[in-house]
Amino acid sequence: MSIHRFPVYKGLQKPLMYRGFKGKFIGYGIGCLVAGLILGGLLGSLTNMFLGGIVMIATIVGGLFLTASLQKKGLHSKTRHTGIFIYPVKLTLRYGKK
Repeated sequence: MSIHRFPVYKGLQKPLMYRGFKGKFIGYGIGCLVAGLILGGLLGSLTNMFLGGIVMIATIVGGLFLTASLQKKGLHSKTRHTGIFIYPVKLTLRYGKK
């Protein structure tokens, strides 16, 4: 009787990564690409192909740079407050009183 050894995948707790974008930022990048293509196509068909192409490239490049800058803040970016916060305590003890 032989015991079979199977390789264990060690990356289960790591976020999905594609071309430098991690986790939810992959969706943001795809959204920028699709929005740029749609916006550039609509503007190109309604006004001028040259203007549509410029808007498409600007939207895609700007969106990908924005996504990359948001990713630098972290996958789970949270608001960090500085200072001292004092919360008032409003406790009333009512044992046996009606």
